[in-house]
Amino acid sequence: MELNETLIFQSVVCFLWLVYLWETYLSSRQRNVYKTATKVPSALENVLDVETFEKARVYQLDKSNFSFYHDVYSQIESTLILVFGGMPFVWSLAGGMMARHGYGADYEILQSVVFTIIWMLYSTFTSLPWSLYSTFVVEEKHGFNKQTLGFFFKDQAKKFVVMQLITLPITASLVYIIKAGGDYFFIYAWLFTLIVSLMLITIYADYIAPLFDKFTPLPDGPLRDQIEKLADSISFPLKKLYVVEGSKRSSHSNAYFYGFFKNKRIVLFDTLLEGYKSEEERKKEEEKKEEERKKAEEAAAGDAETKEESDEENEKKEEETEKKEKRKQGCNDEEVLAVLSHELGHWKLSHNLKNLIISQVNMFLCFMVFAMLINRKDLFLAFGFNTQPKLIGLFIIFQFIFSPYNEVLSFCMTMLSRTFEFQADAFAKTLHRATALKSALIKLNKDNLGFPVSDWLFSTWHYSHPPLLERLKALEAKSKSD
Repeated sequence: MELNETLIFQSVVCFLWLVYLWETYLSSRQRNVYKTATKVPSALENVLDVETFEKARVYQLDKSNFSFYHDVYSQIESTLILVFGGMPFVWSLAGGMMARHGYGADYEILQSVVFTIIWMLYSTFTSLPWSLYSTFVVEEKHGFNKQTLGFFFKDQAKKFVVMQLITLPITASLVYIIKAGGDYFFIYAWLFTLIVSLMLITIYADYIAPLFDKFTPLPDGPLRDQIEKLADSISFPLKKLYVVEGSKRSSHSNAYFYGFFKNKRIVLFDTLLEGYKSEEERKKEEEKKEEERKKAEEAAAGDAETKEESDEENEKKEEETEKKEKRKQGCNDEEVLAVLSHELGHWKLSHNLKNLIISQVNMFLCFMVFAMLINRKDLFLAFGFNTQPKLIGLFIIFQFIFSPYNEVLSFCMTMLSRTFEFQADAFAKTLHRATALKSALIKLNKDNLGFPVSDWLFSTWHYSHPPLLERLKALEAKSKSD
């Protein structure tokens, strides 16, 4: 390896380690907060009990400890892959597999596809133990995991297949465009990625997400009527309103909208809705009630002793019901409407459109710089390649050469996202939803065991959503100014 290639390689590895050390430092600051912040903040004393606060602290500490070991492993793994030529090895392996079937080096697109499959198989295999531990140890310990082992592996298999069906055609098409596009291929490559992005946004919720979770229309009732009224009041073109049964996977909650132009859909997680029951749950409940009715009739017809036992059973059931009511998760109708007012604020203020424009301008500029660098042989030699495959060029330039730029861009986008979140909260305030939104934020923080105390530097660098206390303070300030 000549001096220029050595310098490029060493610079990339050094920068990756600098980023890792910086992230580790930030995480250590936040982890110290989890260890030392044992008192409920004064602003939340009346709404957050000590028990929930402690549960959230321990949960976030466990997650932080898990992330520490996972990040150490990932950093060492990626460094070893770079130092010992993991990418050239996999590229040669893909070429060898093709050669055994009579395909030579001229079939670069096919080799790129085989390379992608091998690389993704390796990534899936090495990440599986970490996913299992996160799901069945960390999340299970704190009551969030709802998956069985069979469901988990079935889910992972589906994700892998779907990812291949999406990634492989995109990879083949992109390599073809770069090879056949001439001097201005970067324009065609950018247009292609733009079209693909818009297509994925369009089809994801209708065709991809239902492969993993069940989507059902929100039943007719007061909540549906109020959501439709809310959407109509701000001219939001609501076409469909769904509930997704996310509770089969996790008890974390969420809500979002999607769709283009006059064809918008709103999706609510069942865990967001207080007391929501799926059609399957309602049927089971009716069957259980019918069984209890029959038992009660049998008890009434039996002797006094049997009746006393039946009364004791009923008392126990009532006690269990009361306990469940105390642990009730989710938001009431007014709070759900406040959360949706925030989400619709993103639409009304064109936040999603602004993010799309920024991402596409960034993508265009990246492809333009990529076009200037793709023919530099020293970049490929630095990473152990004697040839210049287009897909490998994408890997090297976008993932490694652009690393410093990507870090700066990521921070700027985090800052912009926080600004958008405050603006969406302010929009909900204009709809007179400030009080309900504050209540919803506190409830969601409790339900998801979010920790309300954060290190300022960690928060500034990582939190795309402002911390709970900052959002509540901003909403309170706006409320007083009304």
